[in-house]
Amino acid sequence: MFKYKVFSFIGLTLLSISCGGDKNDEKNIFSIDTSAMMQAYNPSQSVDLGIKNEQNRTIDSVIYYVNDINIGKALKNEKIHFSLENQKLGYTRIKALIYSEGKNSETETNFIVYAKDAPELLEYQIVNTFNHDSTSYTQGYEFYEDLLIEGSGQYGNSSLRKTDYKTGDVLEKVDLNKQYFGEGVTILKDKIYQLTWNENTAFVYDAKTLKQEKAISYFRKDLAGWGLTNDGTNLYMSDGSEKIYILNPETFEMIDYINVYTNANKIDNINEMEWIDGKIWANIYEKDMVIKIDPKTGAVERILNLSDLKTKVKKTLQQGEVLNGIAYNPKTKTILVTGKNWDKSFELSVE
Repeated sequence: MFKYKVFSFIGLTLLSISCGGDKNDEKNIFSIDTSAMMQAYNPSQSVDLGIKNEQNRTIDSVIYYVNDINIGKALKNEKIHFSLENQKLGYTRIKALIYSEGKNSETETNFIVYAKDAPELLEYQIVNTFNHDSTSYTQGYEFYEDLLIEGSGQYGNSSLRKTDYKTGDVLEKVDLNKQYFGEGVTILKDKIYQLTWNENTAFVYDAKTLKQEKAISYFRKDLAGWGLTNDGTNLYMSDGSEKIYILNPETFEMIDYINVYTNANKIDNINEMEWIDGKIWANIYEKDMVIKIDPKTGAVERILNLSDLKTKVKKTLQQGEVLNGIAYNPKTKTILVTGKNWDKSFELSVE
């Protein structure tokens, strides 16, 4: 049994944005007063919204919108006090619709909402090391009835597998048509859902037989499929950005979404995901780490640095053969992780 202390974090680029008002002041009489506003906030804070009225026009009322949601109406030019407690993390657009002297005018500004607290670093122990099929470009990874369901990618080599995780043996396999690049998988109510990358298609299988039952189109044609998990009712899908979409499993229509942020950074490239005790654990593509996300807010709560694991893989790793795959075993309360085309998987106890 080996024990490692996490000691590093990822450096991600901080979004830069200004709190400026209108781009074309010649066409706009009013602007949102940004004199007391900041470029970034967190959900424990609030903002006072008002209008800069340099021409001293008579303002009848102002309606304010946050990301196109109406948050209230102010008579004349009274300020609106807006709490960010329930606001989504990330880019936040403020729009004001001003009624003045029989005319309407619009103006807007923006800021970012970050998570309130910095993520904590986790420690882990390697409980077991197992063989893993190095031909599998691992995209999805999840336990089902003591076996491991694994989705593999690459055009012409994508598949869905049932494997014995202790030996690495593939027990059953369904190959995808060569036009599909297989992505994340999850099991919900004895159904396996498998994403494809750029083919706008998710496949649904019987979890016991691996018989394909149907194909479903994504709610948006330009959406890429990356990672997939579920909370027992709905699906959670990543697309390689900072967004995780909450989906209806029957229709793949979007119910809601979250943006994944720390207290200082946007976290994009969200890849393979696993639902563990009410939280989302996710790989970050091409990063040797797993993050723990609050699915209600998108805030990153914990970070698990797994950079040492690739040194324990026997084969020489090629470009793109990165850490990917998180499967939670509810019986042992351990996590099984692997990588794309790795010849090993690792059972971890996380503290």
